[in-house]
Amino acid sequence: MTKFVFVTGGVVSSLGKGIAAASIGALLESRGLRVTLLKLDPYINVDPGTMSPFQHGEVFVTEDGAETDLDLGHYERFVSAPMRRTNNFTTGQIYDSVIRKERRGEYLGRTVQVIPHITNEIQAFIERGAHVGAPDSPQVAIVEIGGTVGDIESLPFLEAVRQMSLKLGRGNACFVHLTLVPFIPSAGELKTKPTQHSVQKLREIGIQADMLMCRADRRIPDEERAKISLFSNVQLDSVISVQDADSIYKIPRMLHEQGVDRTICEILRLDTRPADLGDWDRLVHRLEHPKREVRIAMVGKYVDLTESYKSLSEALIHAGIHTESRIAIDYIDSERIETDGTSMLEGFDAILVPGGFGRRGVEGKIQAIRHARENGVPYLGICLGMQLAVIEFARHVCGLAGANSTEFDPDTPHPVIGLITEWHDREGRIEKRDLRSDLGGTMRLGAQRCPIVPGTIAASVYGESVNERHRHRYEVNNGYVERLQAAGLVVSARTPAESLTEIVEMPRSGALAHPWFVGVQFHPEFTSTPRDGHPLFRAYVEAAAERARQRRVREEPAVMRLA
Repeated sequence: MTKFVFVTGGVVSSLGKGIAAASIGALLESRGLRVTLLKLDPYINVDPGTMSPFQHGEVFVTEDGAETDLDLGHYERFVSAPMRRTNNFTTGQIYDSVIRKERRGEYLGRTVQVIPHITNEIQAFIERGAHVGAPDSPQVAIVEIGGTVGDIESLPFLEAVRQMSLKLGRGNACFVHLTLVPFIPSAGELKTKPTQHSVQKLREIGIQADMLMCRADRRIPDEERAKISLFSNVQLDSVISVQDADSIYKIPRMLHEQGVDRTICEILRLDTRPADLGDWDRLVHRLEHPKREVRIAMVGKYVDLTESYKSLSEALIHAGIHTESRIAIDYIDSERIETDGTSMLEGFDAILVPGGFGRRGVEGKIQAIRHARENGVPYLGICLGMQLAVIEFARHVCGLAGANSTEFDPDTPHPVIGLITEWHDREGRIEKRDLRSDLGGTMRLGAQRCPIVPGTIAASVYGESVNERHRHRYEVNNGYVERLQAAGLVVSARTPAESLTEIVEMPRSGALAHPWFVGVQFHPEFTSTPRDGHPLFRAYVEAAAERARQRRVREEPAVMRLA
């Protein structure tokens, strides 16, 4: 029987419920248990795919092509269980499902209400996401409920899990509540009252927390923990101090040292082996003891909200762990490059242009790409970053003036990037090939395998084939690929069915020789984990480290080089 850990939040949002849930999963997995995690989002959007990054942060893509909450990325980085579209659902999906059932007459004319119909549907979605009753069902499902206690939007979810815990019975459900214990500088002390009120609000709707995780900017003293225990009716050893850490990968060890996994196993009546955190300790050690540093300029337009690039920044950190490198990321606003030029890119060991949508800041990104190509700076372009590399090459190497994407200029004379349904061949005819009908026939989502050309950088990274996740609408125009290749661009991977460009490179020899320049149409950051890293990011960081080494050699005085 699958047992459940329900993770709720209080006081304020953005306390790190996702990291807390993922860390619990990592601890239970280290005890030999099969775990999975679910995220319940209270917003009415069906999924975050159409939401602005400034509203939602990063959209994480699962292998089966679902656009989900960024917390699913944390789940995959902390546990081995793969996330699927059923591991994340929203209020919008719940109401959509219920309304469709009502229209089909499945409720037999009854009045459709929040209780029981909405709450029953939530429970059904939880059981589906946890594979309850399936042969491969997990032993523990950790369910994170978005929002904070007291939000109107979260009430149906909280009521649903309250009912579910009653059905599961004693020893089969556990409630973990994450709250804030703020430090008031003027008073010089931590305040426990917000946590007391949050737990009280939770109890008003019928949920008694089994464990409190108390977030603070410092360790919470035992005296404050005892006070919280007394007024929240939670055992003292279940009041956990979760202070700020300089790396999220230290959280599993922090929680383990306070007995979190032991307590949860006792509540759920699970008899397991002791936790083995050796892998986590080793990766934290490597993270804290780098042998070199590389500086990477990430040129984007959401740089004021770095959560928009969360998986990407984490993938670079993972590569640093596995190459013994400290990764220093500078987030560069591409609009600044448009006004101030590329001089701000001097001194960086590598340049990266991530994915994105919309024309704002595009020309600044193209300038950054040209700077990387012409100056031998290691470059990695992801999704839009690959498409802009193709545009830059078409303009400045092929001589195709005005080359662009139809996303940014529908009337461009050279649409080297466009929707599949609007590709032009070299004679100017339009190819009417609607390869996909969803999302306007243009969105490609999820994993897709394709072969790799031998002898390329891509082959040295991936081997014979690549299988990565996609999230984009625009493609390299097949009508221009031969012309781009004739000018020297290396297309090292194309999809087997439609021959869509997946990876482009600059050659490593000849007039256009470049030490390391790669653009990929997919999102490799979604499959990187701290335990294994990712071969593409490791190769990129190694190239950046080599450039840093060469620069140091050039900058050393001649006497030191002779010595």
